Amino acid sequence: MQVTLRAEATSSAAALLLRPWNEDDVQPLVEAYRDPVLRRWTRLHVLTVEEAVERLELRRRGWATGELLSFAVYEETSGAGERRFAGDVVVKRADPSGESAEVGYWTAAQARGRGVAPRAVEAVTGWAFTTFAAEGLERLELLHQVDNAASCRVAEKAGFRFHRVIPARPPYPRDGHVHIRRAGAPGPTVVR
Repeated sequence: MQVTLRAEATSSAAALLLRPWNEDDVQPLVEAYRDPVLRRWTRLHVLTVEEAVERLELRRRGWATGELLSFAVYEETSGAGERRFAGDVVVKRADPSGESAEVGYWTAAQARGRGVAPRAVEAVTGWAFTTFAAEGLERLELLHQVDNAASCRVAEKAGFRFHRVIPARPPYPRDGHVHIRRAGAPGPTVVR
């Protein structure tokens, strides 16, 4: 499945391009993981080119199986097609019934504070509900550690409503929030 998604520019934010990861993303991935804030909130880290190549191979296999559909997110920086790496957004389809899936994301340091994450999550959410409707997708979940207030804001901005607290369990050291968005439910009022 070859998919390219786009979140249109707003008055305060550049357009976003979302596409499956490829070999051109090795160096941006390594550079993104140099950020201690990103490493704080993510479980698996990419510190070398070799680890980035391995991670991208996992992403390729995820697309092949349909279980891990991960998009590299880029901000358009000019009308000439120039782009700057901004992050990752993924749909994890582990539910055998097909009724639910999980959305995850992270934002590169240089892209934070500009509404990249909620807009990327919104683009992938709409795509997932449309693409997997025939397979019964009814609910998307977004999970984050309870002390990650920025992720809580992203979930709310992208139309995911707080559902419940889940207890910490390895490898996650703290309790977490589960946010849910249902198919057909109203999306965000404003995604900036």
